[in-house]
Amino acid sequence: MKTVSEISELRAQVKIWHQQGLTIAFVPTMGNLHSGHVSLVDEAHKHADKVIASIFVNPMQFGANEDIDNYPRTMLNDQQQLTKAGTDLLFTPTPDMIYPKGLDKQSFVEVPNVSDGYCGESRPGHFRGVATVVCKLFNLVQPDVACFGLKDYQQVQVIQTMVEDLSMPIVIIPVETRREESGLALSSRNGYLTAEEKAKAPVLQTSLQWLAGQITQGFTQQERIDFIGLAKKAANTINETGLKTDYLHVCHAQTLQPANEDDTHLVILGAAYCGKARLIDNLQVILG
Repeated sequence: MKTVSEISELRAQVKIWHQQGLTIAFVPTMGNLHSGHVSLVDEAHKHADKVIASIFVNPMQFGANEDIDNYPRTMLNDQQQLTKAGTDLLFTPTPDMIYPKGLDKQSFVEVPNVSDGYCGESRPGHFRGVATVVCKLFNLVQPDVACFGLKDYQQVQVIQTMVEDLSMPIVIIPVETRREESGLALSSRNGYLTAEEKAKAPVLQTSLQWLAGQITQGFTQQERIDFIGLAKKAANTINETGLKTDYLHVCHAQTLQPANEDDTHLVILGAAYCGKARLIDNLQVILG
């Protein structure tokens, strides 16, 4: 695997591959990689001749109360994992390269509607930062396809909408969430959990599964489904276990608007605090 940090080096290699008629898949990350990230690289290999990954801790997507300086940086281990997964090139830019004018003078990309609410409400400006850096990385890498994990379901919808609205010639490939045996979604945030907290954390996923079961049962029995009431019950279960629910909602899977009785493709979005970690998860429900 070749590692480059300069934009000129990245563009030179991309140009060569394009001249050779090779396709490129892209996996953007913020580093501190786990097997969930590696699964994105594995999926990327199925869709292109060459795979480029990036590691960039993006300051634009961190809020005022989120400590970017303490974000785990494990470059050597990350490089070893990416090399083992067969990554062809790793791009490791610095903030000065991505934002040479500084954040206050940087042009930005904002995706309306799907960025609102949920993580967008809990972390103001977060999805502006995500959309901006992904748009810029897309312009630099010029991939044919890009892989994103479905654990960050709202993020995937934001990026997919951006690509469609801006007519980017890139296919976005959502990749299923990797989980621990307990059902806890793999996340860099899990490193903040104590052993006791990690034992409690799977209640987020089990509560989503309970809620999905109630919705499916109600649909099968042709009953009126109280999405809000059921979500409140699931949130209470999460809180009683010792976590603190940030949000838990049943939504239309594409628009992320609150679900109604006519919707048949739903997604349950949930986030909860467990000690120092803010955990997010989701579960899609297809009715009919």
